Amino acid sequence: MISSKQRAELRAKANELDTTLMVGKEGVTDTLIQEMDRQLEARELVKGKVLETALMSAREVSDALCEALGAQGIQCVGNKFVVWRHSETLAKKTGTAHPKVKINPVRAGAQKRRAAAKAARERKNEYFKQAAIEFARQRCRQERDGEE
Repeated sequence: MISSKQRAELRAKANELDTTLMVGKEGVTDTLIQEMDRQLEARELVKGKVLETALMSAREVSDALCEALGAQGIQCVGNKFVVWRHSETLAKKTGTAHPKVKINPVRAGAQKRRAAAKAARERKNEYFKQAAIEFARQRCRQERDGEE
């Protein structure tokens, strides 16, 4: 799964791309899937267009192709869509790797502290909940013993 920052970076790269895949009235066929697989292996980022005669929307086509190929849907606007999948072949040729995630150490530390505080609150709440249940049980026992 890619982050929203990586998705935004890929969307920016896709603006310059030409549409290389056309989906016609037959929809998503085996031939289309094979062609998309070849293009993803060669380029990683593919822009496609769904023609008006097709009985599917761009979102439906994108989702079907992503599911069949293990790719990520980057963008769907109107009748165009953009799909991305990491290509080992291309990475070896160009020497580039997966889109990198920039980590902000200050934010990461704050997130860890918030998570720790939340876990502590939950433990404390669970303790008091159990204590209240035990107190109610004792009170019921005392009332039952007092009636006898």
